Amino acid sequence: MLTIIPEALAQYVEAHSAPEPELLAELRDETQASLAMPQMQVGRVEGALLRMLVQLTRSRRVLEVGTYSGYSALSMASGLPDDGKLVTCDIDPVATAVARRYFERSPHGHKIELRLGPAIETIRGLAANGASFDLLFIDADKQSYLDYYEAALPMLPAGGLVVADNTLWSGRVLEPKDDSDHAIVRFNARVAADARVETVLLSVRDGVMLARKR
Repeated sequence: MLTIIPEALAQYVEAHSAPEPELLAELRDETQASLAMPQMQVGRVEGALLRMLVQLTRSRRVLEVGTYSGYSALSMASGLPDDGKLVTCDIDPVATAVARRYFERSPHGHKIELRLGPAIETIRGLAANGASFDLLFIDADKQSYLDYYEAALPMLPAGGLVVADNTLWSGRVLEPKDDSDHAIVRFNARVAADARVETVLLSVRDGVMLARKR
């Protein structure tokens, strides 16, 4: 489990959060057993948070940058109305093949559209076609977080929500060393200073930045 709080406290948090759906638990186990870098999968509590954020914002359209094996997409799709839509993009054909299988098994899978290819190209294509989204979830390559944010924010209406994962980066934001560390620091600073949004940085799992468009 990836967490910046003590393991015992993380277990307490899980015990007092919504139980993990059976299909998502199975997906978590398969991801851990068969895919490279399974720590990329969002945690159980974060998945529950994403679902609740979709419900609280009454989102009907969600854009996800970074599918991996589909846990976060399925979590958010479960919070959408039956005619809602989630577009998720990734470049990894191996991990997304797992995601597709679980999308097909889920009663919420029909809400999900997976686009394989560079995310920035997908975002720009959606923008060029006049797409709009109520919620944006960013959880992909850290060096491109700002690019994704800037490209997608215009597609959100006033009140739209940006959610960015890994924004505490295992505490390395305090003493950044490599390129990914510095990229997260730049992203957090830029979003916090952006007059177009109001923000709160949560210490959920590895850090979750929320930015509500004004």
